[in-house]
Amino acid sequence: MSQPVPDRYAVVGNPIAHSKSPLIHAAFAAQTGQALRYDRLLAPLDGFVATVTAFFEHGGKGINVTVPFKLEAHVLADALTPRARLAGAVNTMWRDAAGWHGDNTDGIGLVRDIEHNLGVPLKDRRILLLGAGGAARGALLPLIEAQPAALGIVNRTGSKAEALAQGYRDMAGTPACAVWGGGYDELAAEGAPFDAPFDVIINATAGSLQSEVPPLASDCIAPGALAYDMMYDAEPTVFMRFAATHGARTADGLGMLVEQAAEAFAIWRGVRPDTAPVLADLRRGLQ
Repeated sequence: MSQPVPDRYAVVGNPIAHSKSPLIHAAFAAQTGQALRYDRLLAPLDGFVATVTAFFEHGGKGINVTVPFKLEAHVLADALTPRARLAGAVNTMWRDAAGWHGDNTDGIGLVRDIEHNLGVPLKDRRILLLGAGGAARGALLPLIEAQPAALGIVNRTGSKAEALAQGYRDMAGTPACAVWGGGYDELAAEGAPFDAPFDVIINATAGSLQSEVPPLASDCIAPGALAYDMMYDAEPTVFMRFAATHGARTADGLGMLVEQAAEAFAIWRGVRPDTAPVLADLRRGLQ
């Protein structure tokens, strides 16, 4: 009996050779019995739309989008999920008769890693999100949907954090929880909207790539708080080391990477893989 022709998927970026997505999706496919092939696709910096259009015209079923094309993918999409609309960026796409569909699975991947893998419920917790760039934008709506007591967003340029918070308030009408944005200095200011400390602190900046710790006062970290860095490496990041010295439990973003991929896989294939063994394999590979 002939084998079914595998459906084609890919991750698109520039650069792309470092991406672990093919390993992750191959493991998901083997685990769930799905016939698919998942490749890396290098797009020229000025050729994202042409590259993905050709991929779909030659039978591609879905793509993940990484740096630097998430904003272009957002523009390309004819239909956006609410979380992609608020993020202003797309990392998961598929196409049907209605056109291009765009989603952002980064935030739900973050929430699932924190709640399911790390066992930290976010409901009624006080969360502080560091940064107001694309990573923070992608995380915002899923974090709020987890029903925290309050969510603060801080950034070196406070106006960017407030704009992100206001974007959510404009979209939601009546916010599900108190959402505030501002500068790091405003956390300690008299009459600050949120009193420190925080139960969960999420570093959505790229500071760890440059060995930079965000200018966060140690008294913002509650005893036993979770300090989560979206970056990951074989060794704890500088943010994780900083937080650990002030009594925090720490975690990196490898689990987020696996969980956001699982969400994309479920969207495309209608089945949700077990992420635990895949995450364990990737963790061993970093050592």
